[in-house]
Amino acid sequence: MEENMEEGQTQKGCFECCIKCLGGIPYASLIATILLYAGVALFCGCGHEALSGTVNILQTYFELARTAGDTLDVFTMIDIFKYVIYGIAAAFFVYGILLMVEGFFTTGAIKDLYGDFKITTCGRCVSAWFIMLTYLFMLAWLGVTAFTSLPVYMYFNVWTICRNTTLVEGANLCLDLRQFGIVTIGEEKKICTASENFMRMCESTELNMTFHLFIVALAGAGAAVIAMVHYLMVLSANWAYVKDACRMQKYEDIKSKEEQELHDIHSTRSKERLNAYT
Repeated sequence: MEENMEEGQTQKGCFECCIKCLGGIPYASLIATILLYAGVALFCGCGHEALSGTVNILQTYFELARTAGDTLDVFTMIDIFKYVIYGIAAAFFVYGILLMVEGFFTTGAIKDLYGDFKITTCGRCVSAWFIMLTYLFMLAWLGVTAFTSLPVYMYFNVWTICRNTTLVEGANLCLDLRQFGIVTIGEEKKICTASENFMRMCESTELNMTFHLFIVALAGAGAAVIAMVHYLMVLSANWAYVKDACRMQKYEDIKSKEEQELHDIHSTRSKERLNAYT
């Protein structure tokens, strides 16, 4: 009987511990982190593969070759974009972890788990710094989203030309890379509907795959923007919590100081009365 009671108390203690641990999770920050990681993964992964597919399309169907030397051509720019993607993936992986840690230490459940804590000036500065940095990152992701829409627009034009050639018989349409700024004005790199390369490009799965990869990358950038907005709301709420906790801390300090002064006055008067009685 006693063993059953002890086992029941142990299970109850484990259950309460689990409830406290689950209550200590900052779910808003967790949702924002998952959304950020998903958006960054889609943007970086699909964007990298879409850039590789663009290189293959330019080299195979437009017969565009790399420029020898240190000349800044479209292939060099694509390589730079790939390195930027690597940096974005690493930077926001670390930044998501930092925001999760900040969410853990500013949630109210930590106070219940580990007792009362002191809100320092450094803690408030860190929260304000995260708000400012997240706002800047949100603006940066808005720019990335706008920039990612450009290749989507370009590939949509190519897809539209391919579709029109199949719907309209005898249509003579040409696709010139100069209109997209991919090559200089002096270079003439274009393919028309009558050419074999154009028909091969339209019939290939590579064009369709690259187009959809850029669309998914654009969606990933949009998800990252939404995650940044979500983080701003979470950080603003955490800042308000830290501010209120700081005020409450000052109030408790003043209250305890007044109580101590009243206790000292009462003790002094009691001693004076005792001495006078003696």
